[in-house]
This record gives sequence, C-alpha cells and structure tokens, in this order.
Amino acid sequence: MAVSATNSALSGLSRRLVQDGLIPEDAVLQALKGAQAQRITLVAYLVGRQMIEARKIAVAAASEFGVPLLDLDAMDLDMEAVKSVDQRLLAKHQVLPLVLRGKRLFLAVSDPTDLPAIDEIKFQSGMRVDPIIVEQDKLDAMVSKALEAVDTSMGSFAEDDFDLESLEVSGGDDDLVADDVARDDVEDAPVVRFVNKIMLDAIKRGASDIHFEPYEKMYRVRTRLDGVLKQVAAPPLALSNKVTARLKVMSRLDIAERRLPQDGRIKLRLSKNRAIDFRVNTCPTLFGEKVVLRILDPTAAKLGIEVLGYEDFQRKLYLDALAKPYGMILVTGPTGSGKTVSLYTGINILNTEDRNISTCEDPVEINVPGINQVNVNPKVGLHFATALKAFLRQDPDVIMVGEIRDLETAETAIKAAQTGHLVLSTLHTNDAPRTLTRMVDMGVKPYAIATSVHLIIAQRLARRLCEHCKELRDIPEEALLQEGFTREQVQGGLRIFGPAGCKQCNDGYKGRVGIYQVMPVTEAIGRIILEGGNAVEIEEQSIKDGVWTLRRSALQKVMNGVTSLEEINRVTIET
Repeated sequence: MAVSATNSALSGLSRRLVQDGLIPEDAVLQALKGAQAQRITLVAYLVGRQMIEARKIAVAAASEFGVPLLDLDAMDLDMEAVKSVDQRLLAKHQVLPLVLRGKRLFLAVSDPTDLPAIDEIKFQSGMRVDPIIVEQDKLDAMVSKALEAVDTSMGSFAEDDFDLESLEVSGGDDDLVADDVARDDVEDAPVVRFVNKIMLDAIKRGASDIHFEPYEKMYRVRTRLDGVLKQVAAPPLALSNKVTARLKVMSRLDIAERRLPQDGRIKLRLSKNRAIDFRVNTCPTLFGEKVVLRILDPTAAKLGIEVLGYEDFQRKLYLDALAKPYGMILVTGPTGSGKTVSLYTGINILNTEDRNISTCEDPVEINVPGINQVNVNPKVGLHFATALKAFLRQDPDVIMVGEIRDLETAETAIKAAQTGHLVLSTLHTNDAPRTLTRMVDMGVKPYAIATSVHLIIAQRLARRLCEHCKELRDIPEEALLQEGFTREQVQGGLRIFGPAGCKQCNDGYKGRVGIYQVMPVTEAIGRIILEGGNAVEIEEQSIKDGVWTLRRSALQKVMNGVTSLEEINRVTIET
C-alpha cells in the first residue's frame, strides 16, 4: 500500500527516503510543502528540523542518483575553486566549489535534484559542473567558513569592487595629511563591508580585542580569543589608511590627527534589543596608526559569582567582605586578567534599591542600570581622585574606583573606607601580599592600610579545556612533583588532561576560567604591615592562615580537569 502510494505521489529522493524506511510518506509530503513554502531544498528542510540524519539522506541520495558521496571533513577549502563562483550564489544555494580542473568544477551539494542551483552556477562560471553529494549539516558549516574566508581575505574586492590603483598611498609617511583619505574613501563600500565583517566575526567568535596593525610591507588584523592573539586577515597594505579612517569615523575621532593617540567608542547595533560597544584606541607607529578595539560585553558582569572559578571557601571570603558595611576590597592582576568582571560581579550583588552605588572608571566598560557611573576625563581635570571626592558628597554607600594609580587616589579611597563606605578598586601587582607593600611604597600610611583593607583578590585567566575533546596525558611522577603537586596527590590517582582540538573549540580550549588568590587581611597580617614587614613575610603568614597561592589554585584547576599544565604555566609562576 505504501509503495503504490509512494509511486503515485512521490518521485526521486523523497520516494527513496520512504522506501528505505527513513520517513513516513505523510511526513515527507508535509516536508515537501514546507520546503516549497520556505523556498529551500527538501534536504535542508529535513535536516534543519532534525527529521532525518544528514548522513542517512546523503547515502540514500548517492545510491538513488549514482552520484559520488564525499565526507567534507576529509577536505580542505580550495580558495581558488571557491572564488571561481559568485559568493552570492554560494550563499543563496548553499553549495560549495570543491576542486577546479581546467573548465571542470566539482560542486558539493546536499540535493542533486536542485537543478536550478547547478544550472545557475554553470551559467555564471562558464564551466562544466559535476555535483558531489555531501551531508547537509557539514555543507552549511563549510559554506559559512568559505564565505568568511573570502570576505576577510579581501581577495574578491580587488577585482570586482574597486580599482586597487586608486588606493595607492605611501606607507609609513608621517607627513600624510587628511586629504590623502577622502570622505568617499571612508564610505567606500568594500572597506565598510570589510570592517563590519571583522567586527561581527569577532563578536561571533567571542573575541575580546581586535588589532589593526600596519607594517612596512604588510597589514594584518588579529583578534584575541581566550587571551591568545591570532591573525584573522591580511588585507592589502594600501588599505591601511582607509580602514583606519573608517574606524575613526565610526568612533567619532579626528581623522586629520595622526600624530597623537586618540580614544573613542563605537556602538554596533545588532538588533532592536542587542547592541555591542567597542572601546577604540589609536596609536601612531612607524608605518601608520595601529587601532585596537576592545569588545565590551555587558553580559560578562551578569554571569554570577558561581561560574567565575572561585573555590567554595574563596567565594565565601569574597561574599563575607561584600556583606561588610565599610572597608576596602582590592582586586589585582595584569591587564586582561578579568579584574573588571570580578568587581562588577560584586557590584551586581550589592546593586539593590536601598544602596547608592557610584563608580569612576577609565573608561566605563560595562553599563549597569541602577549604578551611577562616571568616565574620568583628564583633559578637563576629572581624575580618579577628583571623582572620588565628588562621590563623598553624594551620600554614597558603595564606591568603585577603576584603578588606584597615585597617592592622592589611594588616600582618598582609604579615607572613604574608614568613614563608613564600602570601597572596591583595582591595583596592578603580581599577587595579593605585594599589593599591601605596593600601597606602602606609594606613600599610604601602614596603619591606614591595616585598618581599612579587608580583602585582596589576585587573579589570572586561564583557558578552559574543551569538554568534548580533552584527552588524558601520561606525565612522569617526577615531572608532576616539579610542577608543584604533592607526592600524596600524585600517588592518589592524579589524572592530568591536555588539549586535543575539535570543531567545537579553539586548539583544544573553549572559554576561560579564573585562578584566584583570595587573602583576607587578618590581625596577624595587619601586625606585619604595622611593623614594616615585607611581602615575603605577609605571604608566609597568609599561607599559615589557609590562603592558597595563585600557583596552588592553578594546580587545583588542573587536578579538577578544568585546564592543562601548559596553560597554568603560561599564566602563573611558581611562588
């Protein structure tokens, strides 16, 4: 019954799917109507709704039509073949040129019955097209990858969009004037498209920074992903001034000023409900201006303290300090170690209706409703210390200072902490004990530090191992002992994991995790400060008090299988 009905109502691939028992006839008829309504292929419809596995459809299609079947995972992108077909056609039909042999093009398709797509590509390219069947899900991913590669390489722009001769400028000439980059250049469609594409790709990949870097004989674009820089594009050198000018216009900077660094901001609206902010900085170099964009993710501060990577006892110490009505909490670490996220996580916990919270930053990175945020502006005399003094006249409960850079800011913050306010701030030091001695070196009185600073958090960010591909490593016992593990830990069944790499991660890592040293300023540590003790003495006392060093916290992350030995050796040093 089913077969006769199928023969009358269905044909080709749809009939084969029913005959092979992969889908009921009524379901495939509905799918055909749905695919037609959405103007997509039957295969795309079935795979998109997970009605049949992509591999099973590919095998059935290859058997039905006698077309070769290929696993796309075994193929690398052939950019020459990809560029031989108009990108718009690739995106429209979701097909991928695989190999180019003279006037013969091998084309990856998921549905060989999609003749309009094959005919259109045949007409546009002027080549003979041979279809090769591949799995729909793998094809979608590879087409996206190919289009991204074409866009960011700028290769297609050179011929189709503009004449590169018109872009020729003298690289690295300090005497360039604003006329060299006209307004038309700034609005040049290929440049606009390229810049937008780089920014969107960085957001999509979860990058934190974008670097546009001109050199004598090259121009490159790099993104920082999980704390590591990687090159993503190498546009023609002639475009460097135009890209810089475009970024300056977007961030409302002075195009004519090329001798001094400038700071600006870009708001990229992705939808009605979502916008991403970029902090922009330009810096004059030997061969042009380097532009760095910091991607400001407003969701980073709303992650919650549970997911940041604190050990249970460390998290309790932080929450206990936040619960105090006054005093100072300091977060320390190098640039890019997640200090701002740690501070804002604490601020969000405190952000209730009954508290007045004020922050001064350079600049404000994360916009939080319910908090009074101030951008410091040295040009007009608004420094950290100035803003802090103003806050004290604004009836505050909680104050956050972006960074303690000088004695005036430090003394004002200490005074605020001593007069009934909770103060949160950052400092650039290597670990928690050195933070206290650094403040003494700045000129802050030891008794003021001992009585006002309640907690110091030193932190680093390490890349998190991908859960899908991390693999067990066999490391000799002696090597593990040298890394800092105890003999009891090593002999107690210690399992060390390392990166492998898969489609779902970047070189075996995905995301980052915090490594923390959370040190409360106890009476014993306060006594050492008052007696003029050094960082070594403070550290020895903190260990007696049960404080974990950064290294010990990092080793615990390795024991838990969260990160690798290579990664903690990159971000921590044995102390």
